[in-house]
Amino acid sequence: MMITWRSTVRLSLPIVMASFCLPCHAADPFGDVCERVNQKLVKLFGAGGFRGVTNYGTGILISPQGHLLTTASHLLDTSELIAHLADGRRMRATVLVVEPELDIALCQLKHSDSNNSAMRQILDLDYFDIAAASKRPPAEAGDWVLAFSNLFEIAMRDEPVSVQRGVIAAYTKLHGRRGIFDFPYTGPVYVVDAITNNPGAGGGALTDRNGELLGIIGREIRNTLTDTWMNYAIPVHAQATIHDGEKTVTISIPEFVRLGMLGQYKPVTRRQIASGPGGYHGIEFVPNVLERTPPYVETVQPDSPAAKAGLRADDLVSFIDGEPIYSINAFHDYMKSTRPGMTVRLEIRRGDRLETVELKLESHPKRSGTPTGKSPTRR
Repeated sequence: MMITWRSTVRLSLPIVMASFCLPCHAADPFGDVCERVNQKLVKLFGAGGFRGVTNYGTGILISPQGHLLTTASHLLDTSELIAHLADGRRMRATVLVVEPELDIALCQLKHSDSNNSAMRQILDLDYFDIAAASKRPPAEAGDWVLAFSNLFEIAMRDEPVSVQRGVIAAYTKLHGRRGIFDFPYTGPVYVVDAITNNPGAGGGALTDRNGELLGIIGREIRNTLTDTWMNYAIPVHAQATIHDGEKTVTISIPEFVRLGMLGQYKPVTRRQIASGPGGYHGIEFVPNVLERTPPYVETVQPDSPAAKAGLRADDLVSFIDGEPIYSINAFHDYMKSTRPGMTVRLEIRRGDRLETVELKLESHPKRSGTPTGKSPTRR
């Protein structure tokens, strides 16, 4: 059930998917809880902004100085991460550290007048105490919960985020994937019987009926067992165990937060899987001069899979096999998992349209006398 706590109900077509909307006033059972929790959340805006790749999300404040948690998504791949606070303030945020194994990122709000740490102390924000939340017993199947997030970008500036009421359907291990890749986090999650994991919901808060934090709403992923979209939240006490040869490292969200705030957290290096250059596609991108250069096509090699598929200069590669691709490096990383003979589906942005093309990858051609680094003339 979707709840708003204003005198009027907001109507939005996507929200019909989440049952129906009801007003929630301060005198209602969850009115006070909604007001309190909303003060501890921010609306995030960052990378993305075209069809299928949203540029908005949610963050949970975890310190009075403006530290916040959110999901480790493409949203953070920008130098202009913006947060809208519950009181309407618009502030920049910086990413401090990301841990893919927990699918979590620690950020901090930046005071608009100064980067001085003393100035940031005056924020004095309401926040969730992660250390205390992690010590409470996990919720059980059948418990009522509330899910707070900025799904579908309904809220801006001082508008409250959306609230959904549901129950815990299960507390179980996560079996998920994004595109063709298994999701990095495989620990226990709360599976919720409300449609919580929609665009923009990642990084939102799952609480009990008293507003106590239970977990962090995750990104949109599919269940590998049922091939259906999942509605879940990662518990605040979650931890991940990583095996790297003979070495085993266990990390938890509370420890991640504690060390991250001190500037002492180092992301665990995952064991690298041997990979080659992948299949040959024949795409030449624009110069990769930025930290995250968008994958715009500069030109294509003659008679290559890209040329046969009709790719053109200025096409923007947006997805590969349903997985968002937001940089040239991300494209190359993805292609390392391919091999000659495979067919990959690209969704490209051409002008104001999103088009789908299929590339049947080939073996890399043998080098000729062409000098290294020289590419054909742009068409």
